[in-house]
Amino acid sequence: MTLAFSDRRTVSADPAAVWAVLTDWSRASEWLPGVEGMRAEGPLAVGTVLRFTARGAARTSTITALDPGRALTLTSEQPGVRADYRYSLESDGRGTTISLEADVETRGAMRLLGPVIRGAIAKEDGAQLERLVALL
Repeated sequence: MTLAFSDRRTVSADPAAVWAVLTDWSRASEWLPGVEGMRAEGPLAVGTVLRFTARGAARTSTITALDPGRALTLTSEQPGVRADYRYSLESDGRGTTISLEADVETRGAMRLLGPVIRGAIAKEDGAQLERLVALL
């Protein structure tokens, strides 16, 4: 997979508070650009599907990796495109460092558009952590 963007922010909140906001799907529209609403089809667990509306279109993401309280990977797939968003939290005793890496793989006919797709994702989603930190 190819990295579209990465970001890292430190906030004075403890990891539990950050995790609570990160995994409160009802608040996703407050920090995920373009998302109008999100809901989980089950508990916070690997394999749980998240349904949401982004820019008027119905979309899904799946939790593909989970280390409760520390790390979460959300994977979205569209024809020819797979995007993995890896969030991780690390405490330094005074606050929490939040990291996000977005890897975007393109296949088939979409492979030629890979750089354009990664650029668009970086432009749109690169503000996620800034917006998340603002909520904390």
